[in-house]
Amino acid sequence: MKSKWLQRRAALACVRDVAAACLVLCGVTAAAHADNRTEVTIPGDRAYPESITATSDGTLYTGSIPEGGIFRVRPGSTTAERWIAPGAGDSMSTFGVLADERSGTLWVCSNNASNLGVPPPGAAKPVALKAFDLKTGTLKASHPFPRDPAFCNDAAVGPDGSVYVTDSAQPWVLRLRPGGSALEVWDENQDFGNNATVDGIAFGSDGNLYVNTYRSGQLFRIAIERDGRPGQVTRLQTSQPIEHPDGMRRYGTDTLLMVEGAGRFDIVHLAKGGDSARIEVVKSGYKGPVSVVQVGNTAWVLEGQLDTLFTKGAGKPTPFHAYAVPLRSQ
Repeated sequence: MKSKWLQRRAALACVRDVAAACLVLCGVTAAAHADNRTEVTIPGDRAYPESITATSDGTLYTGSIPEGGIFRVRPGSTTAERWIAPGAGDSMSTFGVLADERSGTLWVCSNNASNLGVPPPGAAKPVALKAFDLKTGTLKASHPFPRDPAFCNDAAVGPDGSVYVTDSAQPWVLRLRPGGSALEVWDENQDFGNNATVDGIAFGSDGNLYVNTYRSGQLFRIAIERDGRPGQVTRLQTSQPIEHPDGMRRYGTDTLLMVEGAGRFDIVHLAKGGDSARIEVVKSGYKGPVSVVQVGNTAWVLEGQLDTLFTKGAGKPTPFHAYAVPLRSQ
């Protein structure tokens, strides 16, 4: 009996030691991932970033419209560094960026912005969705858009690994299947409007795809059928007008993060079983916000200040920043 009791006591002591070690390790891990940054700077007066994305370790990535290439902000750093050179992989002006850790890919929208008065770095090339290796920054693949005019704006990855991309020059959403080589027109819908400029895109927790339109200030839900085809497209009634909605990302259950070019960062609350959305303005006063991304319980809101790039007489930009905004735990 005493021998069994001693064995049990030793076993319990071992469990306690393992638990204590786990607590220590968890504490170290939490400390390693603690991020006390309040802002990061993208250097240069010609950066003009248009989109921001992140990996789970807190690394931030953004592009540049006039300069091209990709900037990277390492965890804990407050200043972006040039990571992918302008023109790499025959890329042009870099707009939407999306880090896909599951496939190890940084998806990048490469555009010719000459019609906006901003010639791309190097010679003009086809508008394309570029796939760069998320670790090395080398080009993995390039997927040209199927029709001109074209404007690759932003991307979202579906549950099966398909990449969905908005084309702001056409009333449609494109799709790249896992392992596929060519973009296909997945949903062409006149409900978006010919001049509405389909822009931000994100999957909701309900499995539906959501897009917004920059010019017309609308929010749409696209149902996805079991076979992957697009289903009904529904315009959502928002609790208040949204002005130039731009970058959009999933956030928790039945909510999305979104910025408005008018200077606001919002949480979009999607009505369960309904066709409406409540807009909660988290913070306003940003200088032309263009994108947002979540890292843990922090949202990073990126200022693009694009009015000073595209509008004559709008003045010079101030330093380019992304700002940290605390989020509620989901």
